[in-house]
Amino acid sequence: MNLQCRAELASAYKSGSQIARVLTEEWCARELYCPACTSDRLSPSKVNAPAIDFVCPECRQLFQLKSLKNWNPKKIVDAGYESMLRSIRADEVPNLLILQYSVDWLVLNLILVPRFFFSESAIEKRKPLTPQARRAGWVGCHILLGQIPIDGKIAVVSAGLPVSQGRVRDEFARTRGLAKIPPSVRGWTLDVLNVLRRLGRAQFTLEDVYKFENELQASHPDNHNVRPKIRQQLQVLRDLGLARFIGRGEYVLLD
Repeated sequence: MNLQCRAELASAYKSGSQIARVLTEEWCARELYCPACTSDRLSPSKVNAPAIDFVCPECRQLFQLKSLKNWNPKKIVDAGYESMLRSIRADEVPNLLILQYSVDWLVLNLILVPRFFFSESAIEKRKPLTPQARRAGWVGCHILLGQIPIDGKIAVVSAGLPVSQGRVRDEFARTRGLAKIPPSVRGWTLDVLNVLRRLGRAQFTLEDVYKFENELQASHPDNHNVRPKIRQQLQVLRDLGLARFIGRGEYVLLD
């Protein structure tokens, strides 16, 4: 994988954001492959396709690219808040590619967030635009990367080094079962999985997870039976092969 963007393409543009978009989209079309199947390329989407930049020519997975020079591991800016919530509820969010580039247009980091890792608790509402703005009153959002389990942040390029295709595809396949869970309940599964990853150890108890009861209640205010929901989601994670019950309220989180 050649990590150098073609800087000569910038000569036709003046806007910094437009230059970044053109150079990184060209790099993705030239160097990227599909993580969900064996296709060795991604095809650019049709012009003006909303929130879609690439499509796999074989399995038809959709991808959106966000390119940045400065990396914020906690959150990134996204589009409209309400439209993002509608996409999550309708299970129409594309896979997200987050690309960081250097001043000399080298790809430093590239993270893939599979489409089935988006939940409403990972979306933060921004303040409306001021009355003086061209789109006064419009409300955007942030994607809270910290609310997405580490399983859903798959490194494709890390610290200037490509990760092997086999590893990327294995990591994508390992959690692909999440896509079968209806989006109306998938948020619970993802939030519990995120809690388990934050424990920082493989083996844990039910009581360990109960310590996050108030946090989970805040993320799901309409649910007033948090502990039964936690137990249910641990069973879901077990069925997906992401956790294993070892008895007496003890579990192991699987890699």
